Amino acid sequence: MKPQDFPEEIRPHLLPEKSGRLVYRCLGCGAVHGIENLLYTCPDCGQVLLIQDEDFERLKKVPGALWHKIFDYRRMLKIPAMKGIYRYHEFIGPVIPLDDIVYLGEGHTPVVAANGPLQELAGMAFYFKNDGQNPSASFKDRGMASALSYINYLVNSGLSGDILAVCASTGDTSAAAALYAAYLKPHIQSAVLLPHKKVTPQQLSQPLGSGARVFEIPGVFDDCMKVVEHLAEHYPVALLNSKNAWRILGQESYSYEIAQDFEYDMKDKVVVVPIGNAGNITAVMSGFLKFFETGIIDTLPKIIGVQSAHASPVCRYYMEADPARRKFVPVTVKPSVAQAAMIGNPVSMPRVIHLAEVYNRTAGRPQVFFVEVKEQEIMDWELTANRNGHIACTHGGESLAGLVRARQQGIVGEAETAVVDSTAHALKFAGFQEMYFADAFPEEFEVRPDPRLINRPTLMRPDDLEKVPAPGKPLAGEDFSRFVRRISEEIAKTLNLRRT
Repeated sequence: MKPQDFPEEIRPHLLPEKSGRLVYRCLGCGAVHGIENLLYTCPDCGQVLLIQDEDFERLKKVPGALWHKIFDYRRMLKIPAMKGIYRYHEFIGPVIPLDDIVYLGEGHTPVVAANGPLQELAGMAFYFKNDGQNPSASFKDRGMASALSYINYLVNSGLSGDILAVCASTGDTSAAAALYAAYLKPHIQSAVLLPHKKVTPQQLSQPLGSGARVFEIPGVFDDCMKVVEHLAEHYPVALLNSKNAWRILGQESYSYEIAQDFEYDMKDKVVVVPIGNAGNITAVMSGFLKFFETGIIDTLPKIIGVQSAHASPVCRYYMEADPARRKFVPVTVKPSVAQAAMIGNPVSMPRVIHLAEVYNRTAGRPQVFFVEVKEQEIMDWELTANRNGHIACTHGGESLAGLVRARQQGIVGEAETAVVDSTAHALKFAGFQEMYFADAFPEEFEVRPDPRLINRPTLMRPDDLEKVPAPGKPLAGEDFSRFVRRISEEIAKTLNLRRT
């Protein structure tokens, strides 16, 4: 649909102009820094940053009901810059001209209702938001679309020369970074650091296929992150982990999409996300707060952050009921099937603490909660979900396990409706499913298969069948007819089928 075909009251708002006054604001000392240069920590005190719009009040002048129409009508636009996360341009990157926005198909992933049996098992109504249907097959594309669009703007504006973008990763971040950087060649190149043998083969293949320089180093993600931070501090590179505040802005789109998909009615809604490096839960809180402050939604939904007991520094922090006695302590992680969340010292922890406090205070009651789950629960719930028609990754299993645990603890009630985050595509973590079916998990994972969930292929090769087809050696005539008949008989026998 073309802009001139929209209602007159909507036309002035359809294609946003460059606007806003974005700044980096330090969560430690409160210092404000310009965005002309890429910053990841405060130059004054070294704390992490959030990007704030000093002209945010202008967005409050547009009534919430009109914002609903603006976003809903933008759904019909065919302009690439408006198809993805920048449908919410004024809230994500208002300083970026539409011509500099990078769109590879990210955002607006489907919200799929769990079927009846799965909802009954979980004890409440819920949906999966399938972020594995982003272009690199994970939610990381949201943040990369934002970070790389801003870098593209800096390059096109002459504010920066060619850029080498670097990131540490457990798989999904590297895939997204390499993909978006490859699209912007030759001005942007990428290099990724991965913990040696801690990334699935599927995830490793992605940055290699996109042409990134891939470096495997000993240790775990936290070790990779320290190397990347050192590179960013001492060399002219752009850091693309969620320490980059532009990543957080892009991931806020997750909240905006949920609000729009539920007609902006967030009453009795619960959003469940795995924590990992804590960028995603930071973005989810920030996004809902912005929509609430501008009247786009009138209720802040509950937010539940989930961590495996093998990597649960955030949950452990909040296990202390008295805020005055809480102290964040990084943990040494153990092997986890929720591989992307196997992070013992999340860089966005200061953002979580700050935004959770703001969120709860704004809501007037506790609305942000944290739950810890077992590795066994993660795998069992992932496989159970996929046996009921979903494509949940291990982190989707972690989120669903967290929702069930929250129900058991009375954090959420039967009358509420949850949106459960499946951060990546199930195929990225197919190796863990294979290990489950084969009962091949090493002891340190603490996972043993439930026989009811095991599913393995059955070779159909009757002993009395002398001739079978092979590649380049087809059967014909009576030999082929006998092959078809005997295989069919054996399958029918196995499935207890009766002849018609």
